[in-house]
Amino acid sequence: MRENIWKYVSAVLVLLLAVSSVAVVLLYMQASELKSYTPSNVTPVVVETSLNSTCNETSYLLQIDELQRQVEFLKAQLRELNRPEGNTTIAVVPIFGLIDDYTALQVVPLLRKVAENDSIGGVVLWIESPGGYIGPVREIYSTVKKLNLIKPVVAYTGGIAASGGYYIAVAAEKIVADPLAEVGSIGVIYVHYDLQKNYEMNGIKVDVFKTGPYKDMGAEWRGLSDDEREMIADSIDTYFQAFLQVVSDGRGMPLNETRLYATGRTWFAMNVTGSLVDETGDIDRAIAVLSEELNVTKPRVVIYGGEGASNFGIFGSTALLLDPRYVNAYLKP
Repeated sequence: MRENIWKYVSAVLVLLLAVSSVAVVLLYMQASELKSYTPSNVTPVVVETSLNSTCNETSYLLQIDELQRQVEFLKAQLRELNRPEGNTTIAVVPIFGLIDDYTALQVVPLLRKVAENDSIGGVVLWIESPGGYIGPVREIYSTVKKLNLIKPVVAYTGGIAASGGYYIAVAAEKIVADPLAEVGSIGVIYVHYDLQKNYEMNGIKVDVFKTGPYKDMGAEWRGLSDDEREMIADSIDTYFQAFLQVVSDGRGMPLNETRLYATGRTWFAMNVTGSLVDETGDIDRAIAVLSEELNVTKPRVVIYGGEGASNFGIFGSTALLLDPRYVNAYLKP
């Protein structure tokens, strides 16, 4: 059975890669259109639209639709192979607090064990987090995405699933949230320390030996040059486009609709039901939604206790998937 499962997993991952590739092409086409946009206060220029361009976009959309249907078919086969015999267990896996390497080190192995446990039918991912570092967030997201191919995952938040916390949530099959839980904060923030004047005031001189002009880019002992600012802006935009794509894919929303929610702010779940979340309710409702997905009435529910929180801190110039309201509290003194 395991061999058949991984054959399906491989096939699904190949299809997901194909979907992503086609989506990137569409995103590039849309970006090209934005670059050619002419503001209203500029003399208009008549531009003839190529029929081939429209046909190509339609073709890509049809490819995405076909690939997504194949993914759903294979996902259904995987879940059928992994359906527990007899009593079904639902695992509640918490992701609490700010997300860093330590969080990923705890959560990823746990989710992998859950995936291999034949008695567990599905997972409620209980998220209470304003986000964190990009790398750990993406690692947990990837693991949840793979788990959801094998066993259904429902994400739940009772208080906050913002930025990186929401990034992880969209990997689930459905999102249930307390009506007053804060969700969203779709965006990226970059924190840079410029302590050059502070160093000078305290008589601290820094000698730097480097192999290239950008080797100490982002270092706290100096400010950023104009070209470094442009490079960082490009990096942040790349992370942002990836964030938009995962939300668009996870929530089944067109990119243009996703951008409407990508202002960096959070919303009460009750105000974005049907878009950023599927429905409102408490943890019991999330378990009930998953039970309905598994077609069971009285599942055994096991809550996995997490380890103690790490000493989260922002110790250098870095990009973050973190709600901006939480940045100041974690800046190093």
